[in-house]
Amino acid sequence: MARWCYRHRLVVLLLWVGALVGVGFSASSAGTNYANVFSLPDTDSKTAYDLMEKAFPNTSGDTDTVVWKADSGSVTDQAVQDRVRPALDKIAKLPGVGAVSSPYAGARGSAQISKDGTIAYAQLTFTKRANEIPKEQVQKVLDTAQAAERDGLQVELGGQAIQRVQEPPQGLSEMVGIIAAAVVLFLAFGSFFAMTLPIAIAVFGVGMGLFSTQLLSHTTDIPDIAPLLASLIGLGVGIDYALFIVTRHRRGILRGMDPEESAVTALNTSGRAVLFAGGTVCIALAGMLVTRLAFLQGVVIATSLTVVLSVLAATTLLPALLGFLGPRVLSRRQRRRLAAEGPEPEKASGLAARWSANVEKRPRRIAALAVVVMAVLAIPVLSLRLGATDQGNDDASTTTRKAYDLLAEGFGPGFNGPLQVVSVGGDTAKLVQGLQSTPGVDQVAELPPAQGVTVIQVVPTTSPQSKETDDLIDTLRDQVIPKAGAEAHVGGVTAVSKDFASVTGDRLPLFIATIITLGFLLLLVAFRSLVVPLTAAVMNLIAAAASFGVLVAVFQWGWGLDLLGLGKEGPINAFLPVIMLSLLFGLSMDYQVFLVSRMHEEWVHTKDNARAVRVGLAETSRVINSAALIMVCVFLAFVLSGDSGAAMAGVGLAAAVALDAFILRTALVPAAMHLLGNSNWWLPAWLDKRLPHLAVEPQETPAPEPGAAPAGPATAIHGFVRTADGDPVEDASVTLMSKGGRQLDRVTSLADGSYIVSVPAPGAYLLAVTSASYGSKARHVTVAEGPVVYDVELSGDEVDAVS
Repeated sequence: MARWCYRHRLVVLLLWVGALVGVGFSASSAGTNYANVFSLPDTDSKTAYDLMEKAFPNTSGDTDTVVWKADSGSVTDQAVQDRVRPALDKIAKLPGVGAVSSPYAGARGSAQISKDGTIAYAQLTFTKRANEIPKEQVQKVLDTAQAAERDGLQVELGGQAIQRVQEPPQGLSEMVGIIAAAVVLFLAFGSFFAMTLPIAIAVFGVGMGLFSTQLLSHTTDIPDIAPLLASLIGLGVGIDYALFIVTRHRRGILRGMDPEESAVTALNTSGRAVLFAGGTVCIALAGMLVTRLAFLQGVVIATSLTVVLSVLAATTLLPALLGFLGPRVLSRRQRRRLAAEGPEPEKASGLAARWSANVEKRPRRIAALAVVVMAVLAIPVLSLRLGATDQGNDDASTTTRKAYDLLAEGFGPGFNGPLQVVSVGGDTAKLVQGLQSTPGVDQVAELPPAQGVTVIQVVPTTSPQSKETDDLIDTLRDQVIPKAGAEAHVGGVTAVSKDFASVTGDRLPLFIATIITLGFLLLLVAFRSLVVPLTAAVMNLIAAAASFGVLVAVFQWGWGLDLLGLGKEGPINAFLPVIMLSLLFGLSMDYQVFLVSRMHEEWVHTKDNARAVRVGLAETSRVINSAALIMVCVFLAFVLSGDSGAAMAGVGLAAAVALDAFILRTALVPAAMHLLGNSNWWLPAWLDKRLPHLAVEPQETPAPEPGAAPAGPATAIHGFVRTADGDPVEDASVTLMSKGGRQLDRVTSLADGSYIVSVPAPGAYLLAVTSASYGSKARHVTVAEGPVVYDVELSGDEVDAVS
């Protein structure tokens, strides 16, 4: 498939461009129909909602609030009324506005004025839900209301529709993330063309995913946060997957391969790992379905679809783009060096190699230090409290936050989240009396009944996010309502949020067990080991605990919120643990696959665990850390999204990926594997026979072990390593590599310069010779049926080649 895409690159590019334009046009024409379905079957708040919807069917439009405060005098003063009344009358006539309830009209208007007379509010009922109202209409409402302001009169607006208007421009966070990723990619590759490849793949994958999600919102319930989360995960995996493939492709060209063969090899090796990694992400995301939460089903659809399309772009569009670039995927300096000095041998060096050797020497010390760091960061998770954020968590400069604070000041903290006790039988008067005498209740107002349903509005003395409000809901359900002998249910946004958090918390252990089990089974089949997947599961739990500790410290305790401009501290969104754990387990599995697959490859050839872990870490840590740095930049950019849920997910995932890549995969995992030794690769023989075979990368025939009978027409390459003057070069490292760059044999030249390396079968190979005194040289050697004599000449002016 890779070869076909490479050779038919123009067709592939036009197909992708046509698909993106076509789906984009369809999505733009259809518009959006996102819906947040937080209510849950068989919960008290859902029963209350169903009763209200039956009795009051015309209250489906979004209800927002205009709040004003007089610094001196009263809001009933004629001067204040002369400013506010015309504005409210004008708002009532604007498109999209269904009704305006003013405190200056009707018998119940006085209830909308605070006791001290300095604050009043009017309720605006739109004709549609917040996400369906055009922003232009909402902006006119906002401008009309705030035009009534003057010195001494403050006017603010709150509500979901208003909140949508003050969000940053759509796509800002994605653009910032892409720019940050481009900088990291340019530093990693040193080539503008190579930098653009992962960006292009991510843009196509995420673009197709978002447009498709927008179309699907018309057929199923997809929450409005789903596109943001899909963008967040899509940009991360799209760029990372392309990065892994492009890195392998560049390495192949540097070792002298033809660009087409290098691209095909890269897709047939790293491309397979990308398919496997993408599959693990989708499986982890699908684990959310075991919670049976309607809100999360839409998130699963949006994020999984975007990941699938990103993987498809990386495995079809990327080889086509590599065909357009050819050798220009290398920097000019690399192309000049390749032309002047010939191919480079594969040799890990620099910081990655030194760190890998250091981990091998001090595994206990490094493992202990890593565990201590992660444990300290995980401490705050012990005080994790799930709930729902509201406009009280918005930035202090926003009009929604100011309106929230004014309502709390004038009518009490609980006014922003009133409870709705919906009664369908029993003694309503006794119920009202019981509610009024309940500690923690500030106000009780009984609304006129309709179709046998009575709604009693209960305003708590505490804010919607406080634990005391949650306790009050339990008291009403367990004590007050049964004592009154009424058939009633507690609903409202605050009660729905509490029920959602409770159900999510109850189902979280099942969800965690499911995705850990699935991840364990996948790694078990891929690496034929019990210890490797068990280690990965433990590491994932450690990463989850530490990242949630960071999340609690920032968003629940408020550490650094002002610095990040993220508003006020509050509980962690109830849906966030499930979403974050799905993404974290999927992404950490990616890094585990790329790290351990290289270790496993070396283990298959050498059966030396210490070498396998050292080489695997040295050769993959740089690309894993680069990929993680890109993801951190992309995730942190979502702090700019204007959505508190996306900001929480961005900070939490950025912390999780950073800790996972820079501490766990770079330090704790290899240190633990050094300590465990050969038991890393232990698998009972009976289990090995029953497991299906799933190779993350295509297998190549390993070099035969000493004394073992050859499995096929094995042969050898032998000769002498000499200087230009004919002097023998002793202790030169001679390495035989496959066409795909896999090491097959490595020896050291003797005192007379002679060497012999074992060749598993006839074919084309790469022979790399390196000497500390005379530099390096790599050449392609073709082996037929018999041994091949190949002498290598090294000159002192050659330099070590680094791939």
